[in-house]
Amino acid sequence: MGEYFHKVRYTGAIAHQGEERLSVSLQRRESPLEQSLSAFQESVRKSGPAAAGSYALIGAIILLGGIGFAVDRWQGSAPWGLLVGLFLGIVVGFYELAKQVWRR
Repeated sequence: MGEYFHKVRYTGAIAHQGEERLSVSLQRRESPLEQSLSAFQESVRKSGPAAAGSYALIGAIILLGGIGFAVDRWQGSAPWGLLVGLFLGIVVGFYELAKQVWRR
């Protein structure tokens, strides 16, 4: 097993107004892994609204397309229920996507 050493910088400073005081500050540098993880976390946080909007788009298309398909099976009106459901799904999905992305 090896030993792990942390780089620490000690600085001494004299306080203002004649008081002599030694302040020692310990500074710890982030490792490359910590920097990468914090950058990833920040990217995920910033992309949250776009991800939610894209899930709404996909969900609306699947849900309304499925309802249209079920209406087709029930009524026997071959492609029309599915086409109307997919069209409505796209319209509603893009509306929800725009609402999520342009929210302030």
